[in-house]
Amino acid sequence: MNYNPLKKLVELQKQGKSVGIYSVCSANGYVIEAALKRGLSDGSCVLIESTANQCDQNGGYTGMKPMDFKQFVLGLADKVGFDKSKLFLGGDHLGPLTFAGKPEAEAMADAEELIRHYVGAGFTKIHIDTSMKVADDDPNTRLSDETIARRGARLARVAEDTYHKLLESDPNAIAPVYIVGSEVPIPGGQVGADQGVQVTRVEDFKNTVATFENAFRKEGLDEAWDNVIAVVVQPGVEEKDSGCTEYDRAKAAELMASIKNFPNLVFEGHSTDYQTKIKLRELVEDGVGILKVGPALTFAMREGMFALAYIEQELLYGTDIEPSHFIEALDEAMLADDKHWKKHYQGTELEIRMKRKFSFSDRCRYYMPTPGVEAAKERLIGNLRKLGIPLNLLSQFMPIQYTKVREGLLENDPVALVEDRIINTMDEYLYATHQKELM
Repeated sequence: MNYNPLKKLVELQKQGKSVGIYSVCSANGYVIEAALKRGLSDGSCVLIESTANQCDQNGGYTGMKPMDFKQFVLGLADKVGFDKSKLFLGGDHLGPLTFAGKPEAEAMADAEELIRHYVGAGFTKIHIDTSMKVADDDPNTRLSDETIARRGARLARVAEDTYHKLLESDPNAIAPVYIVGSEVPIPGGQVGADQGVQVTRVEDFKNTVATFENAFRKEGLDEAWDNVIAVVVQPGVEEKDSGCTEYDRAKAAELMASIKNFPNLVFEGHSTDYQTKIKLRELVEDGVGILKVGPALTFAMREGMFALAYIEQELLYGTDIEPSHFIEALDEAMLADDKHWKKHYQGTELEIRMKRKFSFSDRCRYYMPTPGVEAAKERLIGNLRKLGIPLNLLSQFMPIQYTKVREGLLENDPVALVEDRIINTMDEYLYATHQKELM
């Protein structure tokens, strides 16, 4: 098998070095391009992941199959001039997640096909997640670790077979590494009101490892088990509508100490969005080698787009130029189809209105590609490029970007400004991960 550089992450962690990697969990073009631009300027690698509901064999909610997503990302890499040897693509929550309404035989067959598409497209970081119940599981009984691991090993077999077939056409194809386990809440973000989060119990973590290893070895997947580099745990972090549950070292101390007994594993932490850069660094120092971030990046994108909309509003006041009405277009799209946010936002009508626009548990990412929002976005950018963005308004609504423009570090262009706002968030992860040391 061809060595996967992500395995170096485990090696460095076990040498006592606080090196990790942040994972961009987004299909948004501005977010991905920003990550590639920052990786280029920083000289570091970039990890971009698609979830099973974003891209699957049927297109997911983005309309892209895994190969389409790969080509989309590679196209942006070419545009930016990013070294593709430093680019990693991952598949997140791959399993029966989007097929859970079917009985096991059908759901797992669909999950197998999902894995084939991801591994066959050359994705090299595969999170196998079989933690969700399917239609013929007892709704009143906890899904056993043995069942979860058995289903996971079945998908790992498909992944390995697909990779070996890929080698026939691409002898240089990198061997995938695997992530096992799941976390609370479900993929996509919290559901309903803010809930307290509990740190994964050490015995639960150890049992996950033991049952998965047993299931893999029982299926003759020793080589695949050697390529399992991380287990998903809940270190006690979660975003909320107007804040986040911050990482507490003391509460997670026992869990974090337990990873030292596993020389080939690190932790993967989901929902690390909105942690301070200090907390992110503590997570990496304590053994969370992979930091997943998604809503915080599209939240930053949305902030940047709203800032541009406010600038446009001031510039066009009293003119006959047609405004974009970007903010209104986004809310109209969300109101027209509430399936991506309704169960996530609770409260009074006014509170829900506020959350649709400003919740940290960002849901606007599902609506950016809709035709009405896309048209408003293009008009907004066109108006601002035509009129130019005055420095006084830039200072008012995007002060950090204003300073960079004044210092000659950033172009005063609407797209560049939005992407740099996203980079503000990415810089906090780069502070924590030191991921330049990986390659």
